[in-house]
Amino acid sequence: GRNMGTDSRQRMWPCLALALPSLIVGLLVNITLALLMVLFRNTYVELGSSVLCVMLMSVSSLFYIIGGQFVIGKLLKLVPISGYDSGLAALKFLILPVIISVVAGIGSGARWYRTLFLEEVEKDYVRTARAKGLTETQVLFKHVLKNAMIPILTGVVVYDVTMRRFFS
Repeated sequence: GRNMGTDSRQRMWPCLALALPSLIVGLLVNITLALLMVLFRNTYVELGSSVLCVMLMSVSSLFYIIGGQFVIGKLLKLVPISGYDSGLAALKFLILPVIISVVAGIGSGARWYRTLFLEEVEKDYVRTARAKGLTETQVLFKHVLKNAMIPILTGVVVYDVTMRRFFS
């Protein structure tokens, strides 16, 4: 006997308040880690970070949720474990889920973006940029990142369209 439209509009804002920061922070963290892995390719840094990413991918999301709630919420008492509030008071309830969603996605996200960046590094325009005397960091940030953002943003737009359909 309840109006589903009213319920959906009421619950949409807490969902968006959680989904958007998770998406943005997750993208920034994953892209940064992937660029570092590409910058230090063929070194122990890349090997160690690849092993760490596989280990992070191997852990269940449920473990991250329960472990995060126990350690950050219960032991350290930094944030509440459950609940929600309106306005700026909602931030204390959003910190833990955003951290958990970012950490849970680091393994697969960083490896995926690393693959995209490595594809771009092998292309001719990158070789030309290096031949012109640009440093490796200049090549990564001015050329590789810009061109690798095309598939990354395509994935974000697909995610955004899916979210809009879900919430409309």
